[in-house]
Amino acid sequence: MTNESPPRPTEVRQLLTPAAFALADLAAVFEHLQTVLRSCERLMATLASSPGNEPDDLALEAYWMTAVLSYQRCFTAGERGPVLTPDDVTATGLPGDVLGWHRTLGQVQARYVDLAASPRETFSVGVVRDDEGKATGVAVTSARHAMVDEVTVRQTGAVAFELSRMVDARIAELQQKVFAGAGALTSAELDGLPLLDVADA
Repeated sequence: MTNESPPRPTEVRQLLTPAAFALADLAAVFEHLQTVLRSCERLMATLASSPGNEPDDLALEAYWMTAVLSYQRCFTAGERGPVLTPDDVTATGLPGDVLGWHRTLGQVQARYVDLAASPRETFSVGVVRDDEGKATGVAVTSARHAMVDEVTVRQTGAVAFELSRMVDARIAELQQKVFAGAGALTSAELDGLPLLDVADA
């Protein structure tokens, strides 16, 4: 048995069937879930790299925001509707309140996309008074939101992993359906399909 890669196709034609569009949507969601998993791996490494010290909060925020936004894209309704639904989250069979965690991630995502609020901390302004009760100054205070921790990352990664397995199985099943439909097309019908660019390996 050889490990040679299959030859690179010289021509690819775009299929414009509902099944082909559904397959493209599944492929995009699978990539989003892989981004969640990679972000969770980086988060765990960042958290572990600074025992006894404060971790790099900027790196944590960047990876966590990427994970949360990528996760939510899997459930966002596009032109053809959402690819995943809360029912899929429940169907993962993970223990605990997995649907509650899914909703929590939605709330975190809403905080990150709210341009009118800081995702890092809440600011307040107060007046400083002396012993006689007179105002002597103004104080700006802030309460920092809790940083992401290992439990949060592990829970998110577990959900993303199970969903990616689910999506991968759907991709494999739908690929067969799409290929069967393409196999029924005549050469002339295939010639009439739009050409897709084939990237160099």
